[in-house]
Amino acid sequence: MPKYFYKATNRDGKTVSGVVASDSKALAINDVRTLGLYPTTVREASKRDEKRARKEKKGIDELYFGGVKTKEIVTMTRQLSTLIDAGLPLLRCINVLIAQLKPCKLRDILKESSEDIKMGSTFSEALAKHPKQFDRLFVNMVKAGEVGGMLEVVLQRLATFMERREALKRRVKGAMVYPIAVMLIAAGIVSFLLVKVVPVFDEIFDELGGTLPWSTQFLIDAGDFMVYKWWMILLVINSSIIFLKLSMKFRFVRRMIDILSLKLPLIGDLATKIGVARFARTLGTLISSGVPILQALKITRETIGNSVIQDAIDKVHDSIKEGDTIAAPLDETKVFPPMVVNMIDVGEETGQLDAMLGKVADIYDQEVEVAVEAMLTLMEPIIIVVLGGIIGFIVISLYMPIFTLGDQINN
Repeated sequence: MPKYFYKATNRDGKTVSGVVASDSKALAINDVRTLGLYPTTVREASKRDEKRARKEKKGIDELYFGGVKTKEIVTMTRQLSTLIDAGLPLLRCINVLIAQLKPCKLRDILKESSEDIKMGSTFSEALAKHPKQFDRLFVNMVKAGEVGGMLEVVLQRLATFMERREALKRRVKGAMVYPIAVMLIAAGIVSFLLVKVVPVFDEIFDELGGTLPWSTQFLIDAGDFMVYKWWMILLVINSSIIFLKLSMKFRFVRRMIDILSLKLPLIGDLATKIGVARFARTLGTLISSGVPILQALKITRETIGNSVIQDAIDKVHDSIKEGDTIAAPLDETKVFPPMVVNMIDVGEETGQLDAMLGKVADIYDQEVEVAVEAMLTLMEPIIIVVLGGIIGFIVISLYMPIFTLGDQINN
């Protein structure tokens, strides 16, 4: 996303500057105004501008290491909703939260937000100054809640949304723990055999003499490589990581990976279901909170990590802009399953799109859980067979020369 350098005046008349990321200059100007500033200059940021902006940035980011955990934001959001629902003024609610929090980054953010509100900013404008902690989705939902006079309801929806989003992430990450752990353990065992066991057999084979089978010679060469040229393995691994990171900067590479991730067996089905669940949950939550549909689609697009699904959302955005429906362009993209398209179509016809999107999200959250369990069920025997094959190959390769050389000696 392009970055824009800005100079602006704040409510005290002081000149401030910084860098914002936005799709266009017009949106960058709007983002600066959202911060409660009055822009005087907005232009594309150079590397020098970004470096200067980082140097000039002071305050909370310098006081504490690490970011604010999602769990802390969810807890704060629920508590704030409860306090507002009890009839307390917003400023009083924020001060109550500040008083009960221990010194941390979130506490300092709330302090700064409290000061901004005293100076006349809205709560959403105050939160927009901290994009790393409060993304556009959070800020826009809070803004819709302020305009609609239902901030406590919106905050509850936000907390629920964030909890479900994190639960989905945990399920997917949890599914990867087992295979990764098994592969690491297997790599450790194989490395131990090559470094410690194979050299012992190599000495025995040297004493016996004779020609070794190709598999045994391969193991011995691999063991020597691990012992004497281990640094080359680290070099290859580091070079591969750097190459992948540099490749990911190119749009066409990311596009190819996104397309491939949706086409691969097992992984493609899981990636599609995760994308659909995230799309439905985010869009449904934004619409139910009063965010305009076009703005809601833009925000939803940013939460989707796959460019293929992002293109589908862009088509929906353009379609609605021209007065069309959501279901028709979604169906044309062939990315979303027919059931999802039909449910969205029914939601549009009945005027209950947000409720229908919530049902779609619930269904696909369960589908993701089932897909993860199915993937693990299939991966377990595959991993066992692969590891068994590797260990079997090593054992057979080590003992084959003993039998063959024994026969040669007897003859």
